[in-house]
Amino acid sequence: MRYRETFIIKHRERLMLRSVDPAGKGHHESDLAAKDEIEHYRSQLAKLQSLLYAEKKRSILIVLQAMDAGGKDGVVNHVLSVLNPQGARVTGFQRPTMEEAAHDFLWRVHPHTPARGEIAIFNRSHYEDVLVPRVHKMIDKPAWEARYLRIRDFEEGLADNGTRILKFFLHISKEEQLTRFAQRLDDPHHNWKISESDYTERAYWDAYMIAYEDAISETSSKHAPWFVIPANHKWFRNLVVSQIIIDAMEELDMSYPKPIVDLSDIRRRYHTEVDHQKADEKRNDR
Repeated sequence: MRYRETFIIKHRERLMLRSVDPAGKGHHESDLAAKDEIEHYRSQLAKLQSLLYAEKKRSILIVLQAMDAGGKDGVVNHVLSVLNPQGARVTGFQRPTMEEAAHDFLWRVHPHTPARGEIAIFNRSHYEDVLVPRVHKMIDKPAWEARYLRIRDFEEGLADNGTRILKFFLHISKEEQLTRFAQRLDDPHHNWKISESDYTERAYWDAYMIAYEDAISETSSKHAPWFVIPANHKWFRNLVVSQIIIDAMEELDMSYPKPIVDLSDIRRRYHTEVDHQKADEKRNDR
């Protein structure tokens, strides 16, 4: 089953998050049933990244957004970890620094967009600036609507320069978030992820859902589509995200560039050098 059309938010479509079941898992019954398929996509991703890097005509920008504990790090660790670091970068966008806040909200983002041949992953992104400030009433409606326009123009410019943009909202339920917070409390290896805001922000859950609905509806486009991924089941989240990325990269119809040297001449010189080396070895054996 191909999930791209199932979870894409089409241009000018109005998103209603209550219509997306965060516990959805498609036709698979368990993580074991999906394991082989996920591994296949991971293998394909590594091969397609090699093509992208060699061709150096296009680039990929993957945007990951979610509520706290929604699985952004999980996607990076379990889906995108197969990428060669030479051609892939992960950038996390937290609260703006004083210097960043003194500029327009996109100033800190542009330097981290991918060059041709690269894959860039945003773990949180420029969308934080139409979510957190809105929910906490730091900006008003005209301001966040103006930012939607700026984002659309920004992403269109990236697309015009050859960047394929894939934006994922990892949709978990409020109950699942609380379960994951409890797991962090019980696991010493994940205690470091706990912050005070994990719990204080839960009071704004409904406001965040409305903000996400508006932001996704206003900025999903043909060149920069949003996908709302059911993410209560981590394995299903990984399956769908990896499949959508693979489908998008295969559509680029990439190919390795032709060699810039005369291969027949290189082969001739290689064989000549090998012959000389063998002759030297024979003389040394006498």
